Amino acid sequence: MKSKFLTSVLVAGTLLSVGTTSALALGGPSGAALDYPVAGKLGGVHMDPYGLSPLSAVIMDGGYVIENAKVTIQPKKGGVALSYKVGIQNLRTYGGIPVVGLYANYNNTVDVEYTRVHNGKKEQIKESYKIYTSPYSQISTGRSAGPYSEVKVHKVDPEFKDRMYLVNNVVGKAAGRNSAYVWNNPTGGAAEWNYLSNAFVVDTQGEIRWYINADKLLEYNNIFNTGIMMGFRQNSDGALSWGFGQRYVKYDFMGREIFNRQLPLGYQDFSHSMDNMKNGNYLLRVASSNYKRPDDKNVRTVRDVIIEVDPSGKVVDEWRLFDILDPYRSDVIKVLDQGAVCLNVDEKHAGQTLSAEDLAKMDESSAFGDIAGTGPGRNWVHVNSVDYDANDDSIVISSRHQNAAIKIGRDKEVKWILGAHKGWKGKFKDKLLQPVDSKGNKIVCEDEYTKCPGYMSDKGGFDWTYTQHTAFVIDSKSKKDLTYLAVFDNGDSRGFEQPALASMKYSRGVIYKIDEKKMTVEQIWEYGKNRGSEWYSPITSLTEYQDDKDSIMVYSATAGMQYNLSGGKMIGSPRPEIDEFKWGATEPSVQIQFFGTGSAYQSFPINFQTAFEK
Repeated sequence: MKSKFLTSVLVAGTLLSVGTTSALALGGPSGAALDYPVAGKLGGVHMDPYGLSPLSAVIMDGGYVIENAKVTIQPKKGGVALSYKVGIQNLRTYGGIPVVGLYANYNNTVDVEYTRVHNGKKEQIKESYKIYTSPYSQISTGRSAGPYSEVKVHKVDPEFKDRMYLVNNVVGKAAGRNSAYVWNNPTGGAAEWNYLSNAFVVDTQGEIRWYINADKLLEYNNIFNTGIMMGFRQNSDGALSWGFGQRYVKYDFMGREIFNRQLPLGYQDFSHSMDNMKNGNYLLRVASSNYKRPDDKNVRTVRDVIIEVDPSGKVVDEWRLFDILDPYRSDVIKVLDQGAVCLNVDEKHAGQTLSAEDLAKMDESSAFGDIAGTGPGRNWVHVNSVDYDANDDSIVISSRHQNAAIKIGRDKEVKWILGAHKGWKGKFKDKLLQPVDSKGNKIVCEDEYTKCPGYMSDKGGFDWTYTQHTAFVIDSKSKKDLTYLAVFDNGDSRGFEQPALASMKYSRGVIYKIDEKKMTVEQIWEYGKNRGSEWYSPITSLTEYQDDKDSIMVYSATAGMQYNLSGGKMIGSPRPEIDEFKWGATEPSVQIQFFGTGSAYQSFPINFQTAFEK
């Protein structure tokens, strides 16, 4: 039987006080009284209880003990019901039944089942609530009212219809909201990289089902509490961890803070990656707050340090990449498209590259900061993902500005390098992987192993990754000495050159199988080459394996961002695309395309059930 209640309570989205001229009506000698309307057979409905998750609510317990709860949010036409169970810990934590995944700007139908315990009696109850939510609301750059202006759902196979995707995009700059900061004393760093960002969840109809209210979380004019939100991961307890600027945080989907910490003082400028390790620690991609170079200059470095922090925030280990790798390897830096160096998109420099003379002048001028260059204090390595490999207690990094995925041990020694061989010297030569075919036969590549048979070929074949993003170990398929790796191959500087026409560029989602004993690598899957320039993402993006559906998730985050090399003008705008594939499939089971997002970053499936099952 559906319960009746005052709709105005839920429209307002808060617990409303009942106005009265008598103090006795609110308590005192006449006894306690409720000061909010009760919606059903429990207590009131508390919208957005922590102020950070507008599409969440708690159906408060009303003083009863609740057990065995289940929430089902009825779908809009054509959708799939969102249903999850709520364990006793979560019922106690929130003082009632947590509801998350509501549609924005909609009168949601929420069915709940639970056991109500009172005076030693247990009663099984089923009831239905109507919960109205406000429209999506975030400070924007003025381009659209929501995180995108349009969404097109091209394809969703039946077994994927229940998917929920977290999308993390970089909106851009908004006047007066995110001022440019420049570190000094010592010089350098990447703090000026401070754009608006968002994180939201969409279903397979393209409907918003959750978002974090960044305007309540960030302080845009406080250097220690602002920055681009990046590195979102869903932890084993269902909560989300990520970072921004000088902080790293963990919140649950209801908006409840688990921790919100400033980076340890020896480090600065978090971005891109925060990996949650199985031991409860976190790997953060940061930089050094103060590094003394061999020439005795003190600088803040750029995206070249990995730290491991324990649950209390102490730094238990660090990987200083300027000490582990060669920060002066310039082969990649010199061939990058200077019009799109990560999120530093500059149309005036589209198609331009750096020369050896340019790098020499940079050294002479002591230019430091978030600029593509060589040596500590410049953007020489640009690590955009870090993943822990428990098989041998190592980390795997994706280095955009070295065109390589690299495994590094706890002993800080390089174990292997997945990337073109050009420019690697000395001790690194023995760490370069040899490409092989499916039968284990050696694949011979040209030009110092930069151009393999798959280079610029529409017939497939092996190829390296270029300016790639994400290098994630597929844990469930990997074992000791055999690693499956998922990578998004952005494709800029493919073959260590810029093509004659920008339209010749392409990106790929790609899976490699690495035999660490034989030091070989086999390419076992790819997608995107056949899509050409319309799917090409010069920056950002993600490829990641999903255990629950034995699938490959790919987000081509800046697809459609092309450049007119002669005119120096952007002739396309980003059209981010979610594609999810059954393992080994050559065509996606899910294809969702967004418009009007700004520069997008990453996306991956999330599971609300994991967040509430305990």
